[in-house]
Amino acid sequence: MMSIKAISLGVACLLCGVQAGPTVKLGNSMTVQGRTSPIASSVAEFLGIPYAEPPVGELRWEPPQPYDPKAQGRSVVNATALPPSCWQYISVHPAMMRTDVPEFMIGKAGMSEDCLTTSVWVPTNAVSQTSDLPVIIWFYGGGFATGGTDVPYQIPTKWIERTQGHIVVSFNYRINLFGYPDAAGVAEQNLGLMDQRLAVEWVRDNIKSFGGNPDRMVIWGQSAGSVAVDYYNFAFADDPIVGGFIMNSGTAHLNQLMSSDVIHSNFTFVAEGMGCGNQPDAASELACMKKVPAEKLENFVATYEDSGDSPSITFAPMVDEKLVFRNYTERAALRALSTLPALISHNVREGYFIAPYSVDGPDPAIADGLSKTYFWCPTFKTTKERLAAGRITHRAYYTGNFSNISPRPWFGAWHGSDLPLAFGTHADFRGNSTALEYETSHAIQDAYVAFAKDPINGLNELGWAAYTGARGIVRAYAENNTVVGYRSLDAIESGCEAEGLA
Repeated sequence: MMSIKAISLGVACLLCGVQAGPTVKLGNSMTVQGRTSPIASSVAEFLGIPYAEPPVGELRWEPPQPYDPKAQGRSVVNATALPPSCWQYISVHPAMMRTDVPEFMIGKAGMSEDCLTTSVWVPTNAVSQTSDLPVIIWFYGGGFATGGTDVPYQIPTKWIERTQGHIVVSFNYRINLFGYPDAAGVAEQNLGLMDQRLAVEWVRDNIKSFGGNPDRMVIWGQSAGSVAVDYYNFAFADDPIVGGFIMNSGTAHLNQLMSSDVIHSNFTFVAEGMGCGNQPDAASELACMKKVPAEKLENFVATYEDSGDSPSITFAPMVDEKLVFRNYTERAALRALSTLPALISHNVREGYFIAPYSVDGPDPAIADGLSKTYFWCPTFKTTKERLAAGRITHRAYYTGNFSNISPRPWFGAWHGSDLPLAFGTHADFRGNSTALEYETSHAIQDAYVAFAKDPINGLNELGWAAYTGARGIVRAYAENNTVVGYRSLDAIESGCEAEGLA
């Protein structure tokens, strides 16, 4: 029989290798051992907490299952290091983010198929206390193909350090082939979106343990993450869990990110490359593919896509009329979206990151055309439809041109360049920030926290009135060396209407 002393040593050993730091106990009886941030003693970080069962083996390409610590034999989680991101590939071809600002790509934590984790940043003095902090839940972007918790520009430690008044939660969700397989043998194609919903449910069920208020939560996303936020807005209209949405540079009308491969040819193409072709049926094809190592699958996709061979293969959300709908204009007209307020923004040079890359800059006409088609007009269209449905909507326009974020003179306020200001990481790379950059960062941060505290009235109390319709007033950041101003977007909106894009 094992002695009491041996049992005690065994329990203690569960924490072997874990540094002393803030600890919380979750509703599923799992203890999470976090850390005090190495760069900010007033911030506690809980990094890489599993919210779903590892989507590996037979669970690959299956809907996410809530994490069961008993089934995993795991009562303590060492949450003291940034977790690996879900499998993805970074193209070898030159592009703005990869070539000039790689801090927008995932960092050093690596990749894993066992990646469904949440991370929580909270003021140290709020942990394990009866706090009532608002919560911002982050959906990262990356075209549903890249991204993760471990993105240097998207770590909110300094933001939490500055405000001491809110919590940020980030999480990994499956992307690319693993999140959107478009396989004939799969029952659900939009697995990454299902991961997002489960993560939000996890936050609702557990955030009180970290000092957060589950009744004061908003979802914030950028680019594909923002598209996903809008998908969520429609898919969970009757049970959104949260109280509002922040959408940067993307809405459900950015339909170029949807997959149109209704015959499942992309998955079958990869299956053939993996030796899983010529199976008797779709179920056999899927079973074969579940046995292929994740890294081998991702490397095949990466090699083929970077080769430039045609046709290209992409894996992205598909219309299923449950999580992704075919006609968002129709659904908005039917008021089949949540009643929640939204804050929607876009940048002045959105399209520059997808225009043909050159160190001297793209053709401005091409880049501005891409800005209009992919970002400006979809944003305007979404806003108009929200207003017609009676939904409160605030709008913002970012024009900041700061050399440490936009190192080449033609970058300007490109797609995603507002994120380092929101997260407070703008001064971390390529030199310190200007006074205007710091002040603009603080203005963006304060607006997001005010919205999280009170999505209905918070921005009004800052003097930021809701958008009232075409040519209405929009909040402008860093325009003409002014931290915050207000203006209309008449030229953009008129152009969108004239071209039938809104």
